[in-house]
Amino acid sequence: MNDPELLDLLVVGAGPTGIAIGAECRRTGLSVLLVDRGPLTAAIQTYPTFLEFFTTRDRLEIADVPFAIPEAKPTRRQALVYYRSVVERYGIPLALHEDVQRIERRGDEFVLHTERRVAAGADGAPRVRRARAVAIATGYFDGWKQLGAPGEDQPWVHHRYVEPYPYFDRDVVIVGAGNTAAEAAVDLWRNGARVTLVHRREQLKAGVKYWLKPDVENRIAEGSIRARFRSEVRAFGPESVEIVTPEGEESLPAQAAFVLIGYVPDAGFQRRAGIEVDPETLVPSFDPETCETNVQGLYVAGTIQAGRNIDRIFIENSREHGPKIVRHLRSRLGAGSPEPALSATR
Repeated sequence: MNDPELLDLLVVGAGPTGIAIGAECRRTGLSVLLVDRGPLTAAIQTYPTFLEFFTTRDRLEIADVPFAIPEAKPTRRQALVYYRSVVERYGIPLALHEDVQRIERRGDEFVLHTERRVAAGADGAPRVRRARAVAIATGYFDGWKQLGAPGEDQPWVHHRYVEPYPYFDRDVVIVGAGNTAAEAAVDLWRNGARVTLVHRREQLKAGVKYWLKPDVENRIAEGSIRARFRSEVRAFGPESVEIVTPEGEESLPAQAAFVLIGYVPDAGFQRRAGIEVDPETLVPSFDPETCETNVQGLYVAGTIQAGRNIDRIFIENSREHGPKIVRHLRSRLGAGSPEPALSATR
């Protein structure tokens, strides 16, 4: 079913960055809609169940809505509630569980071809949405890196870590040595799993959190967590991970494996929309002052601006993307003074 309404801005993505853009539109009088293939703040929902953010609550705030909790660092659950409250506060329109298949520029507007996802109880029927401008704020958590090793598609091989409890008294292999892998290794070990860490380099990554790194290294030194550095996975067997070490081949027993080697943004989606993306860095072409890409009226916001360098942009340093986009769009549309603004303190 086609929707004839012409929006001022359609935002692809309903995470913190998309919500911040939507809130800015609402309080400055622009019509807006957030479209996301999953639920609200889908990426945060995939974080480990009991995760505590490294960033303090004030730096996670968006749209002038206070993150009113007593703790300095929020938990995953508190963040989920907070970002939902921002949506409710500003009445941001949402189209969740709706996948944007294609973005086309037609004259002075964009036409987006979307599809309701069957998993959300819909029939998957296509629809069309129209907007004067589009902002892509999809993040990168849907694009986890894979090893490409045989057997990696087996159901016991995972690319996200949620919680340790199903793995008590189980052999678990973790591939990777960044923050996610290190946290998962310690969490699993402390909850009764037998953990082996496999990494192709000689040690944990330098960027591992300063309080976490010695904890993992001490567990490895005492033998509580086994480590195979300078090693690579050759294949995932029925209940084993076959690796190559400096000493030769080794078969590690495993009833579960976690390949936690990072994420990449969906550069293909951006390219299909006409955005120029560097083939090496995956950084899209955009003006840092306005967030507008080489396609007029098409913006990129949030972590996808950093391409492969996913540790460069977080919620706290992308909060200004929304105001930049809305300010630029309002200027282009010739909008005058904002309509009576929605106030976060009202």
